[in-house]
Amino acid sequence: MLKFNSLLIFSEKPEALAVFYKHVFDTKPLWEGEGYTTFKVGEGYITVGPHSDVHGKNHDSARMMFNFETEDVKGEFERIKQLGAHIIKEPYSMSEEDEGQIATFADPDGNYFQLMSPMPVDETSQ
Repeated sequence: MLKFNSLLIFSEKPEALAVFYKHVFDTKPLWEGEGYTTFKVGEGYITVGPHSDVHGKNHDSARMMFNFETEDVKGEFERIKQLGAHIIKEPYSMSEEDEGQIATFADPDGNYFQLMSPMPVDETSQ
């Protein structure tokens, strides 16, 4: 069985992107060096760094989104909005019966990320 470890976000301007995520995660980086910045987020890691093949903004932002779970989607949405994150979709519920919330932002490079309410998962059926 595989276990998720980390996500790499490459950028032409990794320092600026790392500062952005430092504010989004509201924490200091776990590690910084050689143009890379790593954050511990939940059980995994997110690293921002340079890549010679990455130039400018992401032109296919919806291809991949990463999600951050929070009990307070609306509160975190307001906090991150104040950081200047680009709003893609304000908090909404998946359906009328669903109390959970989702909100979508774009980072300075145009990568989409979402805030999500915890979703119950029955891991015993896996």
